[in-house]
Amino acid sequence: MGKIASAIVVVTLAAGPLWLPAPARAENGQIAAGVVGGLIGGALLGGALAARPAPPPVYYAPEPVYVEEPVCRVVRERYWDGYGWLFRRVRVCD
Repeated sequence: MGKIASAIVVVTLAAGPLWLPAPARAENGQIAAGVVGGLIGGALLGGALAARPAPPPVYYAPEPVYVEEPVCRVVRERYWDGYGWLFRRVRVCD
């Protein structure tokens, strides 16, 4: 729709100087008819251009998921390996 409207504007502006200007005369309410016609035409054109619906969103973010895990901590534990005492880290969950 944008390319068509641009083409119409270009053709109108290019052909405008080719027309001979007519003398302006305000007789029998012709100005009022021109103003009303311009307002109606503008309303129709604006309504046609603005009536396009918005495209649907492409991505929906998933809802956050909360998982309750037990509270854990790492403690040092002393153990005998057969040759001597060593320390290792052990995870302890409550």
